[in-house]
Amino acid sequence: MMKKALLTGVVSSALISGCASSGPDSAIAYKSDAPAAKRSLEVPPDLSAPQQQDRYPLPVVNSNGSSTAPAEIALNNKVAANAVVSADQKAKAQIERAGSQRWISVEGKNPAQLWPLLKAFWQDNGFVIQTEEPDVGLMETDWAENRAKLGRDPVRNLLENIGLGSVLSTPERDRFRIRVEQSATGTDVFFTHRGMYEIYINEAKDATRWQPRPADPELEAVFLSRFLVRLGVDEATVAQNARKLEAAANPAASSKVRSEGGDIILADSFERSWRRVGLALERQGLAIVDRDRSMGVYFVSPVQDEALKATEKNSGGIWSSLAFWQDKEKAADSVREQLRIELKPTDPEQTRISIRNSQGTPLSAKQLQTLQQKLLNELQ
Repeated sequence: MMKKALLTGVVSSALISGCASSGPDSAIAYKSDAPAAKRSLEVPPDLSAPQQQDRYPLPVVNSNGSSTAPAEIALNNKVAANAVVSADQKAKAQIERAGSQRWISVEGKNPAQLWPLLKAFWQDNGFVIQTEEPDVGLMETDWAENRAKLGRDPVRNLLENIGLGSVLSTPERDRFRIRVEQSATGTDVFFTHRGMYEIYINEAKDATRWQPRPADPELEAVFLSRFLVRLGVDEATVAQNARKLEAAANPAASSKVRSEGGDIILADSFERSWRRVGLALERQGLAIVDRDRSMGVYFVSPVQDEALKATEKNSGGIWSSLAFWQDKEKAADSVREQLRIELKPTDPEQTRISIRNSQGTPLSAKQLQTLQQKLLNELQ
């Protein structure tokens, strides 16, 4: 982060220590802030510390009905996370797209089979798993920094060589929310990006604060492609499919969406609408806390740090917009309430989306207009 004074002294020491060799750089090379727990001031002030859980995967039940021992489960998980997918499975996973939204459909695999693969995948890409909720198929990484954006120069090489590379930092952090959901043919996998950036808050440039930045659909696409490779699809096939998706993308033709009678009408099948609405909600800082696909209902609430921002002036989050006319004490309670998003197919290629409160009653006109417009923009 912005540590010019400290950097001057460190560079002087590094020059005395010797030279570092340069190495190849990559476009994406993440490193989480979480392992450096002692340097708490370097963690953005509104971001919580990691709370890792190892509840997943589910216990394995043998054919004779006995449960596998914990040590054996751990071994099985390690093997599963590093297993090579056989050739006949490679064609059963692909990226699907609607406008800027993308997700992976995996045939013949259930969420429990993919969970250890996903966990190992994100850890191998430099992220720390902050929370896991396997019972609802949700996983979230800690905030991490793309250190590839620092570039490679003699100063950084020297600092990395003596173990002080962390004093150099970018003003951006990223985290991902991973959701897996059983589908009719297998499992759908969704990656949702959230970003923060650091800004100076005075002319002296001696104080900073972190602010949200827009979700990056292209970064989501990069990690979806990487996970396809992890599933066993060869890189050439992944690249070819990506080019086909880009060439076929026509938001104007495939993503028709409008407001009608207080609801949203999406010109897409229920199955695709269900996936797209879930992504749209998560991109707007709403956590899917429960869902009932058979009934077409999502239950959402603000993620923790967004709930806290919503009580602050000019936070700009959805919940702050919905509660802007209330005083802070009342808003602090209301932002943690759930919303109910209902999807109903009106014909094979059209779905009606209704927004209700947790009791199933319509929102006020002012509340509805705010959230509805954000979802309309996201579903374009």
